[in-house]
Amino acid sequence: MERILSALPDLEPGWVWLTGAGPGEAGLLTLLAAKGLSQADVVVYDALVDRAVLDLARPEAKLEYAGKRGGKPSAKQPDISLRLVQLAREGKRVLRLKGGDPFVFGRGGEEAMSLVEAGVPFRIVPGISAGIGGLAYAGIPVTHRDVNSAVAFVTGHDATGEVPDAVDWAALAKGAPVIVIYMALKHIALIADRLRAGGRGADEPVAIVSKATTAGQTVLETTLGRAAADVAASGIEPPAMVVVGQVVRLRAALAWLGAIGGRALVADPLGIWHHDQTGS
Repeated sequence: MERILSALPDLEPGWVWLTGAGPGEAGLLTLLAAKGLSQADVVVYDALVDRAVLDLARPEAKLEYAGKRGGKPSAKQPDISLRLVQLAREGKRVLRLKGGDPFVFGRGGEEAMSLVEAGVPFRIVPGISAGIGGLAYAGIPVTHRDVNSAVAFVTGHDATGEVPDAVDWAALAKGAPVIVIYMALKHIALIADRLRAGGRGADEPVAIVSKATTAGQTVLETTLGRAAADVAASGIEPPAMVVVGQVVRLRAALAWLGAIGGRALVADPLGIWHHDQTGS
């Protein structure tokens, strides 16, 4: 492992690495993210970065919280970007650590543009997005060749905190057999209504995955018609991913974390197994 890490680029003084921390589980970090943590002078981290990930930073590193959470006092994005520039200009090795992937609803593009404008050198270190890795830990594949050949990723709120009007929900309902929605828990009732108005049925399978890949992971299976009531009754909390589509039904066969704990799995929940094991 040391040989592999030594062959990777170094985090140099005066540089900023915009780095994805993945969906939570420290084992899902990339090797480059792990190397950055081992070299950084300052780690500027978001609210969704798990403590186990921060524990991998070198002991001398300064940890600076820059988290933003809806409805709570939060750092302002311009202030975060300015802080990254300031630290880099002080000659620090700066690791900007963001949950998931910095370029997937993570505002990494905004921070990168600020660094470009300030003339600060930077590297983008992609991470596993919660919309893929988090759902995989729940036993939900975002694609399956017998179910869907397209998937849409969408945010459940815009810069104002409201459901984004820029999204054509009717077109999304008709065109995407599987819809993965980030930051949607607060507006689940309105989003479900818009998708149903666009043609999706009330019995469409839905899963909400809370605190994905962490010890606190919770999965709520419901339907589009019951989603809002079931979310309210369950008390499930953000951060959470919402996935809409028939792939949710595959969880009965693929919830591997439950199988580790002794849960019985269903061999063919969709009735689609055709004994084609060629891998093609």
